[in-house]
Amino acid sequence: MKKRNLIWVLALFLLGLLLVACGGGDEPASDEPADTDSSSEADSDGEEAMDDEEGMDDEAMDDETMDDESGLPDLGGREVTIAVENAYLPFNYIDPDTGEPAGWDYDVWNEICSLLNCSPVYIEAGWEGMIQAVADGQYDAAADGITITEDRAEIVDFSNGYINIEQRLLVRIDEDRIESIESIVNDESLILGTQTGTTNYETALEYLPEERIQAFEQFPFAVQALIAGDIDAVIIDEVAGQGYLGENADALQLVGPSMSSDQLGFIYPLGSDLVEPVNVALGELVVNGFLEEVNAQYFGPGFTITYDDLFPPEEGSEDEGAALPDLGGREVTIAVENAYLPFNYIDPDTGEPAGWDYDVWNEICSLLNCSPVYIEAGWEGMIQAVADGQYDAAADGITITEDRAEIVDFSNGYINIEQRLLVRIDEDRIESIDDIVNNEDLLLGTQTGTTNYETALEYLPEERIQAFEQFPFAVQALIAGDIDAVIIDEVAGQGYLGENADALQLVGPSMSSDQLGFIYPLGSDLVEPVNAALAELASNGFLEEVNLQYFGPNFTITYDDLFPEE
Repeated sequence: MKKRNLIWVLALFLLGLLLVACGGGDEPASDEPADTDSSSEADSDGEEAMDDEEGMDDEAMDDETMDDESGLPDLGGREVTIAVENAYLPFNYIDPDTGEPAGWDYDVWNEICSLLNCSPVYIEAGWEGMIQAVADGQYDAAADGITITEDRAEIVDFSNGYINIEQRLLVRIDEDRIESIESIVNDESLILGTQTGTTNYETALEYLPEERIQAFEQFPFAVQALIAGDIDAVIIDEVAGQGYLGENADALQLVGPSMSSDQLGFIYPLGSDLVEPVNVALGELVVNGFLEEVNAQYFGPGFTITYDDLFPPEEGSEDEGAALPDLGGREVTIAVENAYLPFNYIDPDTGEPAGWDYDVWNEICSLLNCSPVYIEAGWEGMIQAVADGQYDAAADGITITEDRAEIVDFSNGYINIEQRLLVRIDEDRIESIDDIVNNEDLLLGTQTGTTNYETALEYLPEERIQAFEQFPFAVQALIAGDIDAVIIDEVAGQGYLGENADALQLVGPSMSSDQLGFIYPLGSDLVEPVNAALAELASNGFLEEVNLQYFGPNFTITYDDLFPEE
């Protein structure tokens, strides 16, 4: 997805000056940017900020790790692997002038290791899965503008917070009804937009019922819906909000006071011996003025690099399009279920196949000179059928997993999916998966052969999980009271609400965030051409447009429309 400009404001620099007041080795205060998604902005996040960790007592450190001259811990020259996204301004990015990695994270970690006698080894990693990868010990640390939250602190250790971020409201420039979040709370006709799986979404839930919040897969979709008038405001991290203004300065504005102030911190595997030394080093960087200087450099008005500099708009699109692989008009057979909203379905008005998968694959073949042939196939057995070469590909909202990658090849991930709980509207026992875990009387339903079923097994013994051949059967059992909740992909859950909005609701935070991809037989020569086409669709704005069409508020087809009651 095409990145938007991120304009860093002087206010952040002024906030950075607060760090000086925190000297003496205590935790640094800070300035902070927003969680982003992405392939981009990705990512992004939402939960309550934790209390800052206390600055450590240097005298408590093991004498053998202390440097006699500086009094700082000495890590003996060890290598420290640090995950960075290299796509999150101004923290980490590839400098467009030099082609070299740069940013706040690099400068600060280089200085930390200079103080602690360690060698930083930066490893580029996607935001999606970064926190879990650190929790699993794949990296010694991660530096990517990560919001400190209680939930995350259950699986990783955090450094002291080093920067603060404010959540604000983004509204249209001519908006005169909204001056603060209270204006939205008091006017039930107003709809608030945000991104799923973020701290912004969690903040929205503190003020409004779920039905008055429109959650989008990516913030750009929320901003587009705001400009189009489909929603009335977007709750967003202030720095990201400034970035989205960009060329929309004549259409959008930030209003109202901050609704929350969260901190960013570095993360480590639980029990890491790096936590205390790095906290000591951060305290030293406050005292010696380094953090004040580096914050002025990256959060002040002198920092002018934007996402358009990192990912310049496409020029000469016709020439670049010609450079894409040419499949010579070959037919590509694509398995689809025709029963998975909004990816593929039979349009109830026209009786014709439709959906995200059709639009995207039609466009892919337009770019690659191929002819898509869609073949309806049941979900059960679809992956194995592709592995056996019965189809050239399958497009059915298939989660990328290591087990599946042993028998099929995946495309690059094209969308993130959150797993949520679907419960009855009058359910007062369940607010999260923990409530089900702690109450042995509750049964959880899902579909066999899905990642939802695998997630259920992570929390519950098999005897407390009721697996169904298809999700509609699980939903019917839920409505009938035979089970107490269904674990389901959020997009599919929204589709099952439909006319059941008075009977069902989605509750609790996301239990996992997975990527979807197309699949092919192992060794398929389609993998690279389709990945190239997907990249082109991201850069030319097609994916952003089609995602807004099918995952935005204007998509109203439900499973009740596809399968009306007799």
